[in-house]
Amino acid sequence: MKFLITGANGFVGKPLCAELLLQGNSVSAASRQASPLPEHIKTVPVENINASTDWLGALLGVDVVIHLAARAHVMKDFATDPLAEFLKVNLHGTVNLAQQAVQASVKRLVYVSSVKVNGEATADLQFFTESDRAAPQDPYGVSKWQAEQALQHIAQETGLEIVIVRPPLVYGPRVKGNFMRLLAAIDREIPLPLVGANNLRSLVYVGNLVDALIACATHPAAAGQTYLVSDGADISTASLVKKIAAALGRHNRSFYFPPALLRAGATLLGRAEQVDRLLGALRIRDKKIRSDLNWSPPYTLEQGLYETAKWYRAQRNPS
Repeated sequence: MKFLITGANGFVGKPLCAELLLQGNSVSAASRQASPLPEHIKTVPVENINASTDWLGALLGVDVVIHLAARAHVMKDFATDPLAEFLKVNLHGTVNLAQQAVQASVKRLVYVSSVKVNGEATADLQFFTESDRAAPQDPYGVSKWQAEQALQHIAQETGLEIVIVRPPLVYGPRVKGNFMRLLAAIDREIPLPLVGANNLRSLVYVGNLVDALIACATHPAAAGQTYLVSDGADISTASLVKKIAAALGRHNRSFYFPPALLRAGATLLGRAEQVDRLLGALRIRDKKIRSDLNWSPPYTLEQGLYETAKWYRAQRNPS
């Protein structure tokens, strides 16, 4: 099969391209930034993604598009109208790509959305599922939800097979953001007030997400479906810190501090959102993809954390 991967030089894109190539597929990589990719991958330069991006040359002969490129969630967004900026890329850019995919006779488009379409958190004993009513709460989540709806309309009008995937927090080699900051703090054995963080969160290792995306791109039963995907092992922040410390070979210096006081202090310092991510629960139930596609994650949570820690150590101490 011939694939076009958008956002190909990104955190998920690079291992996805490598795995597709390993499985004997033809891969074209669309990206704004020049970055080394495996041999035999055709690189297609693409400027800013919006409603007028020209994709037709990149789509020539393509069977499946996996659309990773997006304006990602921004912790501190200084745009005058953040929603409008997210919609330019995540809605209008996606619609434009799908419409041109139809013109190019592409069979299927796999759209990587976000669990933020479901919402920001789950209550005790609650899980997000694909059948839940959408409840995005920030401009990023809203833009992803509007893109999902637009893609479903295009599918109904044209017959383009759409598959939507909503991952939770993705971790693995080359991870950035809060997970990278957590790795760095644990590696330096900084005492963290997280022993009382007994929340439960669903995560997905990048290798598991790559495997799920390929299943969504190739399995006949995936057409027209929306899937949540995870490692299948929910974990508290306290346990996550302990496992990361073990994977890094570091001492876990965490200590107990009342979560309510931690939240109050974070609010005063303007860091409530960061602390909510550490203390809040967000659990998903991914039975649908496992049942429909006979899919199961090839890596355990522990294996994923080990590979992440190995990468972190290597880039901190290059030989």
